[in-house]
Amino acid sequence: MSISGHNPPVGIIGGTGLTTLSGLQIQTERPVDTPWGQPSSALVEGLLGDQAVVFLSRHGNPHRIPPHQVNYRANLQALHDAGVRTVVGVNAVGGIHLEMGPAHIVIPDQIIDYTWGRASTFFEGELDETTHIDFTWPYTETARQLLIAAARDQNLAFSDFGVYGATQGPRLETAAEVVRLERDGCDLVGMTGMPEAALAAELGMNYVCLALVVNHAAGKSDHIITMAEIEAAIDQGMSGIKRILEVSMSDLGALTPQFS
Repeated sequence: MSISGHNPPVGIIGGTGLTTLSGLQIQTERPVDTPWGQPSSALVEGLLGDQAVVFLSRHGNPHRIPPHQVNYRANLQALHDAGVRTVVGVNAVGGIHLEMGPAHIVIPDQIIDYTWGRASTFFEGELDETTHIDFTWPYTETARQLLIAAARDQNLAFSDFGVYGATQGPRLETAAEVVRLERDGCDLVGMTGMPEAALAAELGMNYVCLALVVNHAAGKSDHIITMAEIEAAIDQGMSGIKRILEVSMSDLGALTPQFS
């Protein structure tokens, strides 16, 4: 299904700070169900510029579902069933890398999964055969380059690299855990990057992460992390995230899916 226009719809999964998308001309808002249960929110279908978009709020709207209880399988399945073949996951993250402070935008290129106990694959139950997907590059490089080009076009301060460390949550990390993450090579830490990226890959969808740093990771500043700090970074940085989305939408919609 395509809402309108030449390209199939692009899926946008909004995280903390992006439960709605201003500028989206809403055509329909509909609850859906999947074989994996209900997604986090109704699918909001409309146009962002000339591009058909399906928006889904990862934590629900209002923000109520903690990271470890998000039904990631239902979210990705619902978008796939709506005709989406390219997904942008917007994530609020903590910054580990020296250059990645509050309100900084990052388009990461790798991920390390530290989560546990989450329903993390579609390939389970009574299968005809075991399936192993290639997950060498978790983010679709062509989609990454489109986001990078949009960020440059808008003269935004951003990083075009980064290893995302996906932790269990919902608590924030200890300073020692952040030291371990940094030792492992992580530049960012968040709670929702996995299994979202892997599930998109299992469905053959293009997937890319657009991350906004909302706080220094634990131990990386001289004060404790507060919600006031996080909210201030969101207020400062989310306009840049939205501008990147607006500029890149049509090109993202034109991407060929990994497989049908």
